[in-house]
Amino acid sequence: MIARIVRRLVLGALTIVCVYSVTFLMVITVPGNPFRQGERNIPPEAEAALRIRYNMDNNWIYFGEFLRGAVALDFGPSFSYSDWTCNQIIADALPVSIMLGLLAVFLGVLVGVPVGVMSAVRRNGWFDVTTLGLVLLGISVPTFVTGSLLLTVGGVYLGWFPIGGWGTLAHLPLPALTLSLPLMAYIARLTRTGMLDVLGADFIRTALAKGAPPRTVVWKHALKVAFLPVLSYLGPAAAQTMTGSFVVEKVFGVPGLGQHFVNAALNHDPGLIMSTVLVYASILIALNIVVDVLYGWIDPRISGAV
Repeated sequence: MIARIVRRLVLGALTIVCVYSVTFLMVITVPGNPFRQGERNIPPEAEAALRIRYNMDNNWIYFGEFLRGAVALDFGPSFSYSDWTCNQIIADALPVSIMLGLLAVFLGVLVGVPVGVMSAVRRNGWFDVTTLGLVLLGISVPTFVTGSLLLTVGGVYLGWFPIGGWGTLAHLPLPALTLSLPLMAYIARLTRTGMLDVLGADFIRTALAKGAPPRTVVWKHALKVAFLPVLSYLGPAAAQTMTGSFVVEKVFGVPGLGQHFVNAALNHDPGLIMSTVLVYASILIALNIVVDVLYGWIDPRISGAV
């Protein structure tokens, strides 16, 4: 298991370098000028001085500066937000996105797994049919629609939650629920599919023939195997939710990392683009490594796989 983790760490580091290099190539090839965006229009002399200061006219040196900054975790200033460095923006926005994403993942697993299990156990019944319809609805409806609906009902008509903003516990439920609804739908569908495959397996019939309680067989033996596809999905899903959703953050006014990433791309802010991509890639790879470790813990046969 330790050797497997080391291999994953090495591959993860190489993947981050590749992602970082491709992102830099896109930054320097996509048309745009970080010094002339929107109302920013600095004098040509000042722009030339800044380009010389940050070696922006020599791509190799410029890329080397980015690599040194990535190793030292110092990404320099942001050209979109004056008086803010990229590190300060990430340090301010990332905890918000992580808190919101973890809560969304927790809600998705808490609701999606039991719903998927009960849907598989009661296959073709009214609960299963209703669940399949709700799952299709949850996957199909965009988050800006569900977010706007929840905000209108819960914030405007019922007045249970504040209309946008951030800073108190009351601001958490609506954006977290909006983010978790697609997760609930996917997790419920994956759990149902996995349970249907496992419930017909020989070891399940053997356990039932030996007199094991059906509830124990379903929730302890079958779910442990059926949960593996859900676990694979949780890695990238958690990374996506924890790095923020631009749509949800815009709808609810959440100061997370997602909107900074989109604004950086729109404003052609190279430092902020590179830093947010590195954060996303690092979180995605780290969570996938955690999933690999959990795989080996849940299914010991995998721990010895190459």
